[in-house]
Amino acid sequence: MELLGRVGRRVELTDPGATLALHAERILTTEAEAVEALERTRDEISGTLRIGLFATAAAEILPPALRQVRERHPGVTVRSRDMDVDEVYDAVAGGTVDLALGLDYPDVPIPRDPSLRETELSRERFSLALPAGAMPGRKKVSLADAGGLGWILPSAGSYYGRAVLTACRRAGFEPQVLHEVTDTAATLALVEAGVGVSEVTDLMLRLRPSCFDVLELRETTERHIVVVCPSFAEHRPTVAALADVLARTAREGHPPSRTAAAPSKTLMQAVPSGPGVTGAPLFS
Repeated sequence: MELLGRVGRRVELTDPGATLALHAERILTTEAEAVEALERTRDEISGTLRIGLFATAAAEILPPALRQVRERHPGVTVRSRDMDVDEVYDAVAGGTVDLALGLDYPDVPIPRDPSLRETELSRERFSLALPAGAMPGRKKVSLADAGGLGWILPSAGSYYGRAVLTACRRAGFEPQVLHEVTDTAATLALVEAGVGVSEVTDLMLRLRPSCFDVLELRETTERHIVVVCPSFAEHRPTVAALADVLARTAREGHPPSRTAAAPSKTLMQAVPSGPGVTGAPLFS
């Protein structure tokens, strides 16, 4: 019995596959309700949770969140798994993790799975990171001003890569991608080395102390940090408690009025006032 069928380049559930998936969802819902009921019989919130999260969140959001969990809910054990940000939704839907920290881009929205519940924790505005002295005297620029520069971007197949490409095309140019890089710390290192420019946020900048310029963009390009969990598990005490701690941590690290627009003083203190760092040509 075939459960999957190919439709063009896509794979879809056959009728038997859809029937099996429906029953599987019911089984998972019943299991989640049983776990929730057991957790509610305890005097304190306790249990073990598996959380998936992307590298930047693992480095900057998870450590303070775990400290808060230990203080507020000592009976909760959290096990984390670092994963590609574009895979967290599938990981939650497939039951690999109980909840996850993910990213959503308004310019390239991630398809909504009706079986998942997504809650926005904070918003980050992108700025332009470029080698020191590449645009002397500038504090605010348009994306189009970087149209003649070489770019450092993730694959166009990633949501982040597509979001930046969309913003650049809306500004009237196709970015010249010199280096296709997924790792944020590597991207920051390449900008510091003078080989290209990239869009960055405050959270990304905190991953690696670097010496380069960060300029405010006139265009508003954002990404949203979200927590994702199965819709049938959102009221489970342990899940709700961890989601609340993650929301608090995200708010404390990213107040609503804050953006990544202004140059970071910690970065700029070490930036020389002379010509930028030498490296591969920035201009085509």
